[in-house]
Amino acid sequence: MFKYPNSQPSTVNPQQSFLSAIALPVNSVSTWSKLAVTLPKTMYKTFFYRTAILLLSLAFTACSAATSPQIQQSTPAGSPANQPQTTNSESAQKVVALTPLTADIIHQLDPTKLVGIPGSALVSSNPKFTGITAVTAERTPPNLEKIIALKPDLVVGASGFHDQTMQKLQQLGIKTLLTQVDSWKSLEELTTTLAKSLNTNPQPLLKRYQTFLSDIPNQNPATLVLVSRQPILSPNQSSWAGDLLGKFNVKNVAAQLQGDSPVRGYVTLSAEKVLEANPEVIIVVDRGEGILDQFKSDSFWNQLTATKNNRVYVFDYYGLVNPGSIEKIEQATYQLKQVLAKK
Repeated sequence: MFKYPNSQPSTVNPQQSFLSAIALPVNSVSTWSKLAVTLPKTMYKTFFYRTAILLLSLAFTACSAATSPQIQQSTPAGSPANQPQTTNSESAQKVVALTPLTADIIHQLDPTKLVGIPGSALVSSNPKFTGITAVTAERTPPNLEKIIALKPDLVVGASGFHDQTMQKLQQLGIKTLLTQVDSWKSLEELTTTLAKSLNTNPQPLLKRYQTFLSDIPNQNPATLVLVSRQPILSPNQSSWAGDLLGKFNVKNVAAQLQGDSPVRGYVTLSAEKVLEANPEVIIVVDRGEGILDQFKSDSFWNQLTATKNNRVYVFDYYGLVNPGSIEKIEQATYQLKQVLAKK
């Protein structure tokens, strides 16, 4: 599973690597203490800012040294570690979610118990969350005063991003749950854990997840997913995107690759490496930066089999790279089926 850097607010220094804050969630700001990549000083500042913003949003995909999916639960002082803090006889009645995905899952399980949500655009733009208090603003730490004012009996956040907030809440006697999602299995585990905390049945939602994986075309073309251009980053199997491709039996050409990328689950590729892999299908993740047009300006681009055969597809960041919400996951899986159905 992934592990994020500590959630300390900061600003990105354009003279440092634009990768210094690559693993931020949608509503948190942090920096890496050690930088694996630095850019030449001749690069323009606007390049740093633009690329940093794109890469900062690799939320919920940065991985720690953990090698298997797990749900991490923070516990009050003196409590046994990794033990559920709520039971069916003591279910949570007022829950604050600090991530878009957990807010969506909780709303699906029992909307009456969700009292606080993150202030990310993904959540605020969804009318079903209208009237629910936002306890964060875009890319800022949670507002403790707002959380406390809601008098929650459970606060759910992301491991590595919200640890310090959770510690403060624990000191006030508020139960917390830290989550990590970078695989399908961890999504199911998270849903089951939240359902137990809410004393509700997870099976309808789990069954819905399975419909996303039904009727998968029997095609496994060599595929490369590109999430950024400078540097060229691609997810391997230790990421949400990589795991999702595996569910669709897609031959992810970056699956087994390891590199010096500061984000576990992603590898940095050179143009030569992309040419060597020469994928049959290329999936470009675009967040409105026109990344596909940028790749088209690279000399190697037109030499690729996927380009020659017109098998280059643009995907939304949410669903494929960052699970984001249940609806976004469903949209990504539907689009994958369409891509694989083509020959």
